[in-house]
Amino acid sequence: MNLFPNEAERRAAFPICHEKIFLAHAGVCVLPRVVADAIHRYVEIGALSHQEDAHTWREVAKTRVLGSQLLGCASEEVALLGPTSIGLSLFANGLEWQAGDEVVCYADDYPANVYPWLDLQRRGVKVHLLQPERPGEITPELIETVLNERTRLVAVASAHYFTGYRPDLSAIGAMLHARGILFAVDAIQTVGAFPMDTTHIDFLSADAHKWLLGPCAIGYVMVKREHFDRLRPTLLGAWNVESPGFIAQSEIRFVPTAQRYEPGALNFPGICGLRAASELLLETGLEAIAGRLLELKAALLARLEPMGFQLIGPREGPRTHAITTLRREGIDHEKLHLHLLEKGIACSLRGDRSGTQWLRFSPHYYNTEREFDRVASTVCEFLEK
Repeated sequence: MNLFPNEAERRAAFPICHEKIFLAHAGVCVLPRVVADAIHRYVEIGALSHQEDAHTWREVAKTRVLGSQLLGCASEEVALLGPTSIGLSLFANGLEWQAGDEVVCYADDYPANVYPWLDLQRRGVKVHLLQPERPGEITPELIETVLNERTRLVAVASAHYFTGYRPDLSAIGAMLHARGILFAVDAIQTVGAFPMDTTHIDFLSADAHKWLLGPCAIGYVMVKREHFDRLRPTLLGAWNVESPGFIAQSEIRFVPTAQRYEPGALNFPGICGLRAASELLLETGLEAIAGRLLELKAALLARLEPMGFQLIGPREGPRTHAITTLRREGIDHEKLHLHLLEKGIACSLRGDRSGTQWLRFSPHYYNTEREFDRVASTVCEFLEK
């Protein structure tokens, strides 16, 4: 179901549609009008008043609540931080590790969700790297094969950035919690695109600049309340350590909410944009957005597969994402990518570990089948050269 039946309204809400077809939301998104306006409004207020006025703090408080609605957690469990790697690094560095502890992650995940865990090896932690049969296909059964009594934490992505495979986070988390194992999730590829169930997730980090349709360097970090004492903040400042009257105290006492993971001045312009983006998505409805994304994937495949393009990753079902990564034998994918960009069509060129090149299309809910017709005709034009 097209969530923008009126083309004029679609273009007003997403100005990029006047000039280009943007299909690269798994990379860095473009901003909706309401997000750009919210950031601009903050900047104008800051030029005429104070950057930390009452309006600013209302935006901060409201954004925490919106984050809790998107993630299904308490607002006290939401920190406003970005990029995603900051949250993931806080998780890795804030826990107390003992030599011989074990962590499980996936080597071909996005590097932000690999390096923080690999770095624990210098502290004597053993890292198990998952090896799925197909790229990105992380299943509860695969994870279970590497668990043992020394496993402390499992870290996965909510969707693989390359194939779009969405692991069953609820099943994985329930299995881990039954064994007393912590679960950390890099959720940047699904927050804003699909409903999130964080019942069995302990730690989560997601920047706004992909499916949340927000600005860079701000996002949501979730730490469940029961882990506040267990996960020590590793970035300290006057904002997250109790400092009455801005006077440093002899004892470090962290504030009693997830604000304890925010060390100092917040990214206020980013927070204003994140607030507007979160409201937009929640008002539209995550269930409706998720359904539309899968419709768009099917529509795109219906146009490109007959031309000989092959998909990597799932095409339908609960593990599917709008991320659509394709290649065709016998063509130069880099030249095709440049051809699409020259024609005003934004997608991503990605390579796998073997060096094979792929085109990754990642439409959001405001894209249309008519735009895909233009994509198909542009690809056909390239193939006929």
